[in-house]
Amino acid sequence: MYQHRTYRNLIQKDNHSFFKVVVKETDLYVHAPKHLVNIARELILQYRGYIESYINRYPEFAKTLTPWHITTPAPIIIQNMTAAGKNAGVGPMAAVAGAIAEHVGFGLLSHTNEVVVENGGDIFLKTDTPVTIGIFAGKSRLSLKIGLRLAFGNMPVSVCTSSGTVGHSLSLGKADAVCVVSASCAFADAAATSIGNRIKSEADIRKAIDFGKKMRDIMGIVVITGDKIGVWGEIEIVPIKGKKG
Repeated sequence: MYQHRTYRNLIQKDNHSFFKVVVKETDLYVHAPKHLVNIARELILQYRGYIESYINRYPEFAKTLTPWHITTPAPIIIQNMTAAGKNAGVGPMAAVAGAIAEHVGFGLLSHTNEVVVENGGDIFLKTDTPVTIGIFAGKSRLSLKIGLRLAFGNMPVSVCTSSGTVGHSLSLGKADAVCVVSASCAFADAAATSIGNRIKSEADIRKAIDFGKKMRDIMGIVVITGDKIGVWGEIEIVPIKGKKG
């Protein structure tokens, strides 16, 4: 079921192009110096095709909540989702939104030197200037009041968010927002789900972050539950004034 993503109205626009591409359940919002909508659509169809074909062969891939084990040759996006799920201790579909954003993003970087690809709150980006990403946390008073400021130079980086109170994605926890920063968008997506699954109340924030710190490849974690926040890693938290995203 398609859900209108009203938080996109809060994004501060510059002179670069913004465009949306929707293919079935995949709904990407892309920011780039060029209007690459046709190329983005072809990339979505390509990588969705790989995932759909694999699920046709192995239906359990789409259902399991535990790490998947590949036994036959598989497309690279399936390998990435599987590796992300194993690293985070969750099923491979916990990484699907991040994996699609990442593969489409890298594909677009063949046509431009900067890109931001957002897929349901999971973001792959490579920019020449620092970027601040607002954190949407549902009914929490901290929602869209703070953001992550990212300045990683020419290195692609990803920020993925899981929530037990917002959206339709499966979460076994009650966190309003769990954000994970990583070089891998697929892994950041899976890790945010895994960390979020461990939060039932504000009292669980510290132990959930301690759990996430043990995973390799995480640059930073932000957890918001109610009016409490926990932060760890190589990240900068900044206040957001007015309606910014």
